[in-house]
Amino acid sequence: SLFRNIPERHIKTLSKYFKVVSFKRNDIIISKNEIVSAMYIVIDGSVQVHDEEYIYAALSRKQYFGEYSLIDNEKRSATVTAITDCNLYELSGESFEVLLQSIPEVSRSILKELVTRLRDTNILEEKLTQRTLEIQQEKLELMRQRDALEHERLELVHLNKTKDKFLTIVAHDLKNPFSTIIGISELLITDFERYERDQIKSFIEQIHKYSGNAYNLLDNLLQWARSQTGRLKIKKGLFNIKDIVGETVDLLQGAANQKEIQIDSDEHSIYMNLDLNMVSTVVRNLVSNAIKFTPQNGKIDIRYQEIDDFIHVFIKDSGIGISQEDQAKLFRIDTNPSTIGTGEEKGTGLGLILCREFVKLHQGEITVESTPNEGSIFHFTLKK
Repeated sequence: SLFRNIPERHIKTLSKYFKVVSFKRNDIIISKNEIVSAMYIVIDGSVQVHDEEYIYAALSRKQYFGEYSLIDNEKRSATVTAITDCNLYELSGESFEVLLQSIPEVSRSILKELVTRLRDTNILEEKLTQRTLEIQQEKLELMRQRDALEHERLELVHLNKTKDKFLTIVAHDLKNPFSTIIGISELLITDFERYERDQIKSFIEQIHKYSGNAYNLLDNLLQWARSQTGRLKIKKGLFNIKDIVGETVDLLQGAANQKEIQIDSDEHSIYMNLDLNMVSTVVRNLVSNAIKFTPQNGKIDIRYQEIDDFIHVFIKDSGIGISQEDQAKLFRIDTNPSTIGTGEEKGTGLGLILCREFVKLHQGEITVESTPNEGSIFHFTLKK
């Protein structure tokens, strides 16, 4: 095709400028970055144009390469290697210069074909570039869709685990205290006259204890369910941290007294805008857990202070502590561990999940530091 516009009378003259060169299989004809001013036409055999392992093209009989080196004396951008034993016509740059001078008509024809070929190549490269950009966009869109599907899959897995946890709590943890309450109340109804006054009082105390536990669990369940459906809205007002801590201690003092646990707390005032119910729930759950996991004659300290833009609250106990493995699971609904307290108290772990949700709504964080048999410190922040 390179000589299709050359008058037939000049073809024989043109052929004199070519010489036949031979190469064995795997011989390198042109090396990448080599400056070579020569073009080649394949007589027989085949060659490949490549950049190390990447193959651009394979050329056989009547196909040619290196033609641009006749007009562009730059380093070659690829390597050409013989695939099989082959014979090639070679037109050197020096011969081409002589040809340009001696037969202007031939040189013009060749140059015209080279320019046309270069133009077509540039158009093709532009189309390829455009198509490459389109493919990249399509690839990015597919990756985005894949990531979205993966996110939805993980969300569904999380929701399924959440549902399972919820059903477990309803089926077992909420059912058990009611079973105990019903059992004790049936004894009182059927055999009230048989029991002594002290026994009846003990039964009533147990009913009060288990009904209180059931109520707290049910309240946590309802609040957690509302937080999951987005119906739980934060309602802030100006409140004193001292009052929230004091009311919590008063509420749980009876449970602490039963285990002879001492509760000490700060008594200075810090006012801030917060949701009273949420923050009270957080403090109540953490102090209740501290009582649950602290043995007889233990101690609980409640401290709070202002640091920069946050209120920091620390609840420290001298309890049984938490292993590193369980610490990583504490605030996750899908793997939250439930541990029996030092007084055989049962729990679901749901309280800590609520604490995390409520603290997040106040733009804060909740963390734990603990060593088995040495106690725990739960720390949460509230943004002022």
